[in-house]
Amino acid sequence: MLSKEQTQQCLAFAIKTAVQSGSIAMKYFRHPTAVCNKASEGTFDPVTAADREIESYIREKISGVYPTHGIIGEEHEDKIGTGNCTWFIDPIDGTCGYVVGSPMWGTLLGMLVEDQCALGLMHQPFVQETYIGSADGAYIIDRNGKQKIQTSDTEDIASAVLCCTHQSMFKSTQDKEAYDRVATACRLSRLGTDCYGYVLLAHGFVDIVIENELKAYDAVPLIPIVEAAGGLITDWDGYTARAGGRIVASANAVLHENVLKLVAGSVI
Repeated sequence: MLSKEQTQQCLAFAIKTAVQSGSIAMKYFRHPTAVCNKASEGTFDPVTAADREIESYIREKISGVYPTHGIIGEEHEDKIGTGNCTWFIDPIDGTCGYVVGSPMWGTLLGMLVEDQCALGLMHQPFVQETYIGSADGAYIIDRNGKQKIQTSDTEDIASAVLCCTHQSMFKSTQDKEAYDRVATACRLSRLGTDCYGYVLLAHGFVDIVIENELKAYDAVPLIPIVEAAGGLITDWDGYTARAGGRIVASANAVLHENVLKLVAGSVI
C-alpha cells in the first residue's frame, strides 16, 4: 500500500493532470467535430478526437512521472505495470452528452493500489468543477475553492432521488424490471447524468444511482468519491464494484440495503 504522503502526492498529480487535460476537451466541446461509432451495427457508442487526445495526454503524463504504474483506459491498449499501482482513465465519461452539447460529462481518473481504490476524481472543465475522493475525504474544487462534501441522510426510498444514464443500459427483462421497481419507488428520477450522477450523490443532491454495463475505468475513479463522502457503491449483489457491470450507489448503508432488496425483488 501507499503511505498517506504518497497518496496525497498521487492525488495532487491526478488533479493537476486532469485539469490541464480540460483544455483539450474544451477545444472540441460545442464545436463541429467528427463523431465515430465504436459499436456494432444497430447500436451507437460515440468517440471523438477529444476522447483519444485526452487519454493520450494523461497516459503520457502518468508514464513520465510514474513509469512503473499500469494504465487502463477506454480508448487505448492497457499498459501492464511492474508495481502494484494501476491508473484508470475515462477521458470523457458521457460522450453522448458531450457530442450534443450537454455539460453532463467529465474526465475520470483513478488509481487502484493492489485491490483497493486509493483515489479518484471527476473533472468537468466547462463548469469548472473537480470532485475528488481519497482516504482524506471527499471534496469539490470549484470557483469558490475547496469544500468538503458528504452524502445525504435519506434512508427511505420513497423520499429518494434516483439518477441513471439511460434505461437502455438494461438489456434483459429482469434487469429492466429491477430498475423500474427502484425508479417507481423513488420520489424523483433523472436520466442522462453519466458520471455526474455519482458525484452529485457524493455531494448530497442525489440519493441513488443504478446502472449497468459500466467498465472498470468508469467505476474505479468514482468509488473513492462516493465512499469518502459517506456513500456505498457495489454491484447489484452487494459485492465490489471495481470491475464495473451492474452498479448501485447509495447515500448511506440503510438506503443501500433497501435498494439492493428492491433490486432483488424483495418487498421492503
